[in-house]
Amino acid sequence: MKTIGVDVGGTFTDLVYCDLSTGAVEIHKVSTTPDDPSRGVLTGITELCDIVGVTPAEIDTVFHGTTIATNAVLEHKGATTGMITNEGFRDIVHIGRHQRVLHYSIRQELPWQDRPLVKRRHRKTVAGRLVPPTGAELEPLDEAGVRDAALELKAAGVEAVAVCFLFSYLNPAHEKRAAEIVADVMPDAFVTTSSFVSPQFREFERFTTAGLAAFVGPKVRRYIAHLEEALAYVGVRGELRIMASSGGVATAAMVAEKPTLTLLSGLAAGVLGGAFVGAIADRRKLITFDIGGTSADIGIIVDGRFAETDSRSTSIAGFPLLAPMIDIHTIGAGGGSIAHLDRGGAFRVGPRSAGAVPGPAAYGRGGEEPTVTDANLVLGRLDEDDFLGGGMALDGSAARRVVGRLAETLGLSLEETAEGILTVINNNMANAIRSRTVQKGIDPRDFALVAFGGAGPLHGAEVAAILGIREVLVPPFPGITSAMGLLTTDLKYDAVRTQFQVSGGIDLARLNADLAEMEAGLDERLAADHVPAEKRGFQRTGDLRYVGQGYELKVPIPAGPLDEAALDTVWEAFHAAHAAEYGHAFRQSPIEIVNVRVSGIGVMPKLKPLTAPEGGSLEAATIRTGPCVFRVDGVLERFETTFYRRTLLPVGEAFAGPAIVLQRDSTTVVPPRSIARVDAAGNILITLEASR
Repeated sequence: MKTIGVDVGGTFTDLVYCDLSTGAVEIHKVSTTPDDPSRGVLTGITELCDIVGVTPAEIDTVFHGTTIATNAVLEHKGATTGMITNEGFRDIVHIGRHQRVLHYSIRQELPWQDRPLVKRRHRKTVAGRLVPPTGAELEPLDEAGVRDAALELKAAGVEAVAVCFLFSYLNPAHEKRAAEIVADVMPDAFVTTSSFVSPQFREFERFTTAGLAAFVGPKVRRYIAHLEEALAYVGVRGELRIMASSGGVATAAMVAEKPTLTLLSGLAAGVLGGAFVGAIADRRKLITFDIGGTSADIGIIVDGRFAETDSRSTSIAGFPLLAPMIDIHTIGAGGGSIAHLDRGGAFRVGPRSAGAVPGPAAYGRGGEEPTVTDANLVLGRLDEDDFLGGGMALDGSAARRVVGRLAETLGLSLEETAEGILTVINNNMANAIRSRTVQKGIDPRDFALVAFGGAGPLHGAEVAAILGIREVLVPPFPGITSAMGLLTTDLKYDAVRTQFQVSGGIDLARLNADLAEMEAGLDERLAADHVPAEKRGFQRTGDLRYVGQGYELKVPIPAGPLDEAALDTVWEAFHAAHAAEYGHAFRQSPIEIVNVRVSGIGVMPKLKPLTAPEGGSLEAATIRTGPCVFRVDGVLERFETTFYRRTLLPVGEAFAGPAIVLQRDSTTVVPPRSIARVDAAGNILITLEASR
């Protein structure tokens, strides 16, 4: 089975080819084409097929991590969106909840108010009401009112409509009928419902999630359709699978229906790639550290399991989101991050990025602002003539010119300014890791840092040193680890039902019926995607809380029909999860099941563990020596540094820093006072001195 994984980043599009029957792997990178990302995807696929000597028709599956939905939200460049909701509830998506993002700020930005997904004039209300606890109809839906609202939205040029009614998670009938009417009136519009996107309680978050789906829906649907057509045009007849934020992949048809599945698509693939690398290296506690051209993405993995977001913390661009997602923290820090003085005269690096066009000044594409890449080149940590394996030459004079201009403004030397850029960006990234570890009661010193992405290996060791982490893993192909992560997962769909049942009075018949119905629906969906019965499986979880609490914790639910004994294991799992999260448990307090969830898994062939290239000797791997600048004990020093060719490094033989390891898809920095070696799987293991 021949597969290609494609991950579109802000600067480069990364690709990996793998023949899953033989284990053969080949990598490739091309420049991202921001105006139409599919152009870069197709260019990369056709070039990669030529490199490995196969035709596009021989590719069985293309796995794709996309940033289309993410960028549409981050840049607020989605469709003109409308909403139809209950009378009197037009402003739910504006008011939000009483919690403030910043408790004591009276001038804070609230995204849903400052840049609403649905403008107020495009929010229409109609009569009709369903009521809890069963979703019974209190007032019939005003179908004529829905038609009138749709006509008004059509006349206003609305491209997408979210239908959001109260208590639709209990009974979706009104939403379904309203959506049918809207689709009839507006056949070219993207129409979705809150009960389809996220059938669970909390109307503000559910309505906002549906609004997000509508906001990005047309753009995602057009992109997927265009990509499928383009793949067919170049001869790819295999299936297209899209990375979902939950850590699974979905079919193109499912993503077109539920575009919110892809809001953290490429980032999720990076965490999976990091987990794959850690498992091969037999490391059970990992911090994944993915740095590309525009962002740094951080995930936590313990015993092969990645952390998932909950209803308290799931958001994108500040908008709350009710969707299963890997817990990934992203900051604007990458190779293209621009160093500048803010309005108050403070020295900043990022979040603004030079991106793919014009890119850093060193790329020679017209960039005139100093970036992190330019700083690395000024300090000697990048090779002008051996970037991307020699596939791209860097312009050192341009890098020195733009960093030099900033140095004059700051009154510092060229090298002090360049090193200052790296110090700021490295501390920004270290603080981001602290927010996911130290601030959650996790000691990062117990973890290994997996550094990947085009710029991760450049910064990984120094960021680890700031945090007291002793070990850094650099994967065999760090620049395309996210693309490789696409080849390590399964087809995955999720279902959820709200329960509101309390321990001591559980209606087992209802609970078992809901779980069985969700599994049956997911099984039908997997069968429609041609997954054999023996390759289908299910994972159950529940969102639980003590009665009176406002938020839930996710715990596993056993397979099969549940009885009182099975429920006892669920209660015990919740007590343990609460103690781990908050430091205590209330074992005498009643527990409430808020939601039950089922994930349907379609097992797919996966990437096999890699083996290290045969290599050679340190002498054979040595390219040259040259000066590089590092800060040691607070002093900026110039070190004579050895540059190595990674493919020629011997397995198991240690070499001391400072050293620079060059390869086609990334550059690894081994700083002073550290030791590196290549393990049997081809990872570079960098061990830092405890005193750093």
